[in-house]
Order: sequence, then C-alpha cells, then structure tokens
Amino acid sequence: MEETGPHKSNYGLDNQGLGGVGKANWNLSAPTLYKEALTRNEATLSEGGALVALTGQHTGRSANDKFIVKEAGSEDNIWWGKVNKPFDDTKFAALHKKMIDYLQGKEVFVQDCYAGAHLDHRLPVRIITECAWHNLFARNMFIQPEKRELAEFKPEFTVLQVPSFEADPAVDGTRSEVFVLANFAERLVIIGGTSYAGEIKKSVFSLLNYLLPEKNIMPMHCSVNVSNAGDSAVFFGLSGTGKTTLSADQSRELIGDDEHGWSDDGVFNFEGGCYAKVINLSREAEPEIYATTERFGTVLENVVMDEDGVLDLDDNRYTENTRASYPIHFIPNASETGIAGNPKNVIMLTADAFGVLPPISKLSSEQAMYHFLSGYTAKLAGTEKGLGNEPQATFSTCFGAPFMPRHPSVYANLLGEKIEKHGVNCWLVNTGWTGGAYGTGHRMPIAHTRALVNAALDGTLANVEFEKDPYFGLAMPTSCTGVPSEILNPRNTWADKAAYDKQASHLVTLFIENFEQFAEYVDAEIIKSAPRSA
Repeated sequence: MEETGPHKSNYGLDNQGLGGVGKANWNLSAPTLYKEALTRNEATLSEGGALVALTGQHTGRSANDKFIVKEAGSEDNIWWGKVNKPFDDTKFAALHKKMIDYLQGKEVFVQDCYAGAHLDHRLPVRIITECAWHNLFARNMFIQPEKRELAEFKPEFTVLQVPSFEADPAVDGTRSEVFVLANFAERLVIIGGTSYAGEIKKSVFSLLNYLLPEKNIMPMHCSVNVSNAGDSAVFFGLSGTGKTTLSADQSRELIGDDEHGWSDDGVFNFEGGCYAKVINLSREAEPEIYATTERFGTVLENVVMDEDGVLDLDDNRYTENTRASYPIHFIPNASETGIAGNPKNVIMLTADAFGVLPPISKLSSEQAMYHFLSGYTAKLAGTEKGLGNEPQATFSTCFGAPFMPRHPSVYANLLGEKIEKHGVNCWLVNTGWTGGAYGTGHRMPIAHTRALVNAALDGTLANVEFEKDPYFGLAMPTSCTGVPSEILNPRNTWADKAAYDKQASHLVTLFIENFEQFAEYVDAEIIKSAPRSA
C-alpha cells in the first residue's frame, strides 16, 4: 500500500482491515484536496473559489436506509422503531468484508479528526472516503488535531464512506443499494451507494447522541451563540427553521450552528465547521453566510453554476437542499474555542406553515419539555413529492429524531434537569407564516424575528406585558421595539378569524395525537401543559 500525506497515524489502516488499498492519502490539506478533487473530475471550481460538487440521485439523507446493528452491548439502550431500525450483525460483517474487498488496490483519503471541542469529552474519529471532496467536507466539518497529535492518533470510531459501492438488498439485507450502518460493538459506520456528504456528518452526530448521555451530557441538534457578557443561547430547530441564520448574529459570538453538547460546566460545539442551506441565500439578509459561498475552502453541494463559474443560489434544479460546508472561522465572529458557559436562554424554532403559532412566546419549563419532545415544524406544499396543496405537520422529537439512538425521554429528562438547575429562560419562536397559512399569508420577516429574538436574549422582552394564547397556553408579549404589535398575536393577523380558529384547533389536535406516544414517560405537569381546543 502506498501512503502519502504529511501526517500519518501509527494506528494505520491495517487496524481497519484496509491494508490492501492501493493508495492511502493521509490528512491532506484543503489546497491538496482541492487539487485531487479537480484532477479526478469529482468537482468544479466556482468564480469565487468554492469547490462545487454534485451528488447525483441522492441530494439528501437516505433516512430509510439507515440502520443500527443489533448487538448485545447496545441492544437494550436503543429506541428501536421506525427511526432506529435493527440490522443483523452477521449481515453487517459480510457487507463490510465486501466493501473491504471492493477497495483492494483502490485509492482512499483519510482524515483524523475530533468531534467535540471540549477536551474532556471529544471523540477521536477517522473518516475514510473514496472521494477527495468528501474528505475536504470532513476536514471542514470536524475539529483538526494539532500536527503533533496526528502520529499518535487512535480513533475511537471509524466512518468508511464509499459512494460507488452499492449493496445488493436481496443478498446484503439492506432496503436498497444505499446503506448507512452503525455498529457500536465494532465502533464502525459504513456508508455506501450515496454521495450526499451529510451522511458522514450526521453519522458522527448519532454516535455522540448515543455515547454522551452516559456522561450526563445532553447532545443537542441546535446552534449556539454567546453575548459579550458571556450569556450563551441555544437555538433548537429542524432544517429550514432559521437555526443557522439566527445564530449568525454580528452582535454575538457564534459557538456553532448545528450540533452541541451541554455538560455540567456549559455548552460546547461538536464540530469545527458549518453545513448551511444556501437555497435563495441573500447577500443582504445573511451576509456572513453568503460570503462563505465566495471563498476558497468552501464546499458547495448541488449548487447551480454556469460555464463561467458564476453561482445561482436561487436555482433549485438539482434540489431545494443545496448546501455549503465551510470551516466555522469563515464566520467573522465565530468562537475560537467552541465553548461557552451554561445557557441563559433556550429558543425553540418552528416554521409553522399553518400560520397559527405566535412569532415568539415565553414557555414554562413544562411547556419547554413538551415542545422539545414534540419537535414541531411544517413541510410546505410543492417542496416535496406527495404533499398535496396543504402544509404538512412534521414532528421530529427532540428536534432531531433521525439522530437520536436512545429513547426521547432520556434527552428530555436531561433538558429538564439542566433548565431547572440553571434557571434558563425558554422561548418558542415561529419563523413560519403570519396573516394566514402558506398560500394565503406570508413568511415572517426575518427582521422582525431578529428583533424579537434579540429582545428575548437581552432581557428587555421579560419586562413587557404578556397575554395568554387560548389554544396553546403560550405567553405572548404585547409589545416589542421594532416589531408591529399587531403581529404578536397571530389571530389578529388573519382577516378571517373563524378560519384561524379552525386552523388552530386542527393543529392542536395534531399536537395531542403526536404526544400520545410520550404520555407514559413524562410527569403529569408536562401533560397539563399540552395545547387544548379553546
């Protein structure tokens, strides 16, 4: 095996059974990975210097092709079901061997990284990829060891990603040619049949979501920023709710945009980079993120570009899920440490396409746990096949169900304990529709959302009067500087009040039906905080 690269670990590929690969490229720098990706025709160069890659058929996560190997060491700790589907350990061993055989004589790229900025809680991971651009993605997204650490680097988990290797479902036991398989006993994730880079990122997140609760650390699908005074804020939210956008605030230092842990002494970023959605990205509305699309070192996924290298961020011909991967230091006010103290505020984001929820509301601790377990947002008609003409409610428990191997009550109880212990203020923010549902109303202006969030974070919103929403029991502020008071109560924005009441009652029913699965796991006070028809 030929091995190249400036820094190679003594714990080599033989330990992963990959001694027979033709060439291993170890811990290459961004410029070298650029050169490799361009030479191998894996990607193209944009006018601004970003590397642009297309992922083909799979432009998002293949959630139905994700499995966890059922083995004695972890079996009793997994929340088995639609999200965490079991996979036979002998089938895994056979498929892994086929991957190893497939790679004989071929070239691979290796990045040794850490997941977790906290020195006491970081996870050493080795990312082995078939393509150079995926290795650059991993280099962007995770935390780079010091050069002196690389020779002695020993991964606790390995991720092996080979897009050109496809499974045979009839033989291998997979659902399709695509597979994302995690094996906690072997400390290994294998990914095949898909070039979507997010599978690498989210596989590592899933590992941390399994490992950290045993250390009383809450893993979170959230962004975090911190004020000059040291007050950190956590932003929970599913894709498209504004998690990345709202955390990239010039007046606050960015800790991270997507994945964090909450330990006894504060919060810390799991990653060293950001993976932002860039469809319809605006230079005016989101200047910090927009600027990353014009930089060397950024990887753009499925972004449309003309023959002169000019990007069109508004073109969704490949997918709505266009992405930019870049090191977090590309954001001007990003934290150098990725660490902050315990949060003063927790904000839960939803993009309510039904136009029912207030733009901001104050939550009790019981309501916070209820909405955390619910994990509500809404998908829009026309953005996904089969949705029809009406918005579709989406409930992703803990705002990250696809990545939570343990039962949701494990994560909810950790949240409740930390909110109570640190006296955290909790808020629900609707970045979705106002003045009517999708198709009738309009999207909440980002300037108004920012003003409301800033008022919550600096404490001024706590000093205004509140009124109670009759359907969800939410405390709605009656005024906020820079925001028209008439939009603070969503019912006031609807021309047809009866239509609002009908829509609100419908959404309440959806919440209640979804929460039935958690009723036996939570206290009576949380059940009492549930929404109800007025």
